[in-house]
Amino acid sequence: MIQSTKTNHLIIEATKFIQICYDELGMSKEKQSERMTEIENEIKTTGTYFHKSFELTHGAKMAWRNSNRCIGRLLWNTLHVFDARDVYSAEQAYKKLLKHIEFATNDGKIQSTITIFPPRENGKDPLRILNHQLLRYAGYKNGDKVIGDSTSVKITKTCEGLGWKGTNTPFDILPLVIQELGKKPKVYEIPKDIVKEVPITHPQYEAFSKLNIKWYAVPIISDMRLEIGGIDYPMAPFNGWYMGTEIGARNLADEDRYNLLPKIAEIMGLDTKLNRSLWIDKALVELNIAVLHSYQKSGVTLVDHHTAAKQFKSFEKNESENGRSVTGNWAWLIPPISSATTHIYHRPYNNDILTPNYFYQSDLKLN
Repeated sequence: MIQSTKTNHLIIEATKFIQICYDELGMSKEKQSERMTEIENEIKTTGTYFHKSFELTHGAKMAWRNSNRCIGRLLWNTLHVFDARDVYSAEQAYKKLLKHIEFATNDGKIQSTITIFPPRENGKDPLRILNHQLLRYAGYKNGDKVIGDSTSVKITKTCEGLGWKGTNTPFDILPLVIQELGKKPKVYEIPKDIVKEVPITHPQYEAFSKLNIKWYAVPIISDMRLEIGGIDYPMAPFNGWYMGTEIGARNLADEDRYNLLPKIAEIMGLDTKLNRSLWIDKALVELNIAVLHSYQKSGVTLVDHHTAAKQFKSFEKNESENGRSVTGNWAWLIPPISSATTHIYHRPYNNDILTPNYFYQSDLKLN
């Protein structure tokens, strides 16, 4: 009875996906019907089904389009999809991930990319990666302080437990931690020559350069599950490019991250004794100016939050013209600075979760 329920659910999810996918690709109802007959027979025989390459590609694009927290969905249909479903070893996966990093980086002209590894089979994951992002700085606990990125303390300890040794700087790139089904996770170093980083400088305040701040070029999310038509892909790292405030108003500014605002205020000669002086706001704006300036100077794709909001407005218009409603998580869509100056701030969004989509999943338990 349980198996029958799972089978029926999978057929329902597959049907919903195939109908939308084939309609959007201009394929006939006859083709849809033929494909669903194939899928139903495959599910009833094996308990699952295998996506055709074009289904996988369009499904991944739809997942981006349905991502409620993403402000950058205008270009959802430009996603580059690498099909790595034939990869089952950690060593092969490592090579594919390096290829992803190089392709996505593209010498700074960032390309939106996803690499999709084998699907979950009978509740088991053929491959998983422990990293939150393929590129991320380590975090070393030092008493009550952290050297580096505090969000990386746990994964850094895991890497050290697996034999990796960092250099205890604020900007050590973590290795990749990949686990094959039934085996212990392995640590793989990322070659420095494929990691593009951006030194953060300011167009007016030269003292910014003395802070020795930098950030990596590409945010490649690697710990989320991609779901397409009821099939789960537990390892499917994907990337777009940064919005400036992600770095300048969060990663480098948050008190529990790099907490640079007091140092920047000092460089600017601001009075930090009283909150009403708005020294925090002044320092925050200049840090964001520095991030935008630095990425442009380095030739790395990055969008400012005002442009991103306008692009999202274009996305909303496009979706309406195509007969699709836009879902969104308002709290995530509004930028962390000057949010009230964007149209997003002044309107509500339906936060219903559509599929295909990307989902958070439980942390991997080490063997």
